[in-house]
Amino acid sequence: MVTAALAKERGFEVHALTVDYGQRHRIELASAKAIAERLELATQVEIALNLRAFGGSALTDTMDVPKDGLGDDIPVTYVPARNLVFLALTAACAESAGARDVFIGVNALDYSGYPDCRPEFIQSFTETARLGTKSGIEGAPFTIHAPLQNMTKANIASECSRLGLDPAWSWSCYDPAPDGRACGQCDSCRLRRKGFVEAGIIDSTPYSV
Repeated sequence: MVTAALAKERGFEVHALTVDYGQRHRIELASAKAIAERLELATQVEIALNLRAFGGSALTDTMDVPKDGLGDDIPVTYVPARNLVFLALTAACAESAGARDVFIGVNALDYSGYPDCRPEFIQSFTETARLGTKSGIEGAPFTIHAPLQNMTKANIASECSRLGLDPAWSWSCYDPAPDGRACGQCDSCRLRRKGFVEAGIIDSTPYSV
C-alpha cells in the first residue's frame, strides 16, 4: 500500500499485480483489491500460482505459524523463492505492458530475515532481468524500485500517516483469527505493531490479541 502510494506520488501510473499463491492468509487478496480501488491505481491484475503444490512453508503448508516472537534463524514462514518468483512474474507483466519501472515493497531492516528481501538480491535480480528479457538486451532494462528497503517499520508507519493512508486497509498477519482479525502474535504482526508504537502513530488494524 505504501509502496504504491509512493510510486503515485513520484508521478508513476501504477499497475498492480497480486499473486494468489495459495497463502493461508487469503484476506490479503481482498485487501490488495481494495487498496487498488482506494488508491485509484490504473489496473490491478490477480493471477493464481499454487505454491501449495510445493509446500515447505507455514504459509503454504499445514505447519503452525510461529507465535513466540522473532528468533535468529529464518522462520518457517519463509516461502521458498517467493520474491524471486514474484519479481519474475512482475517483470513479465511489465515487459508485456511496455513498462520499465518495477516497484516492490520489501524491507531489510525490521524484518524476519528472509533472504529475498536483501538489497543484494534486488540488485542481482535487476541484472538477471536485463539479461533475460527482450527489453533488457535491446537497451531498455527495468529499474527495480524498493523504496521501503532501508526503512525501519517506524519509518514506514510514518510514511503511511504522511500519505494519508489508513493502516487498516492493508494486511500483514500470517494467521488471521477465526473472526477475521489479525492474530497480533505472528512475526509480521509483531513487527507491524512495533513500528507503529515506535512512530507514535495509532495502528487502526483490529487485532485479536
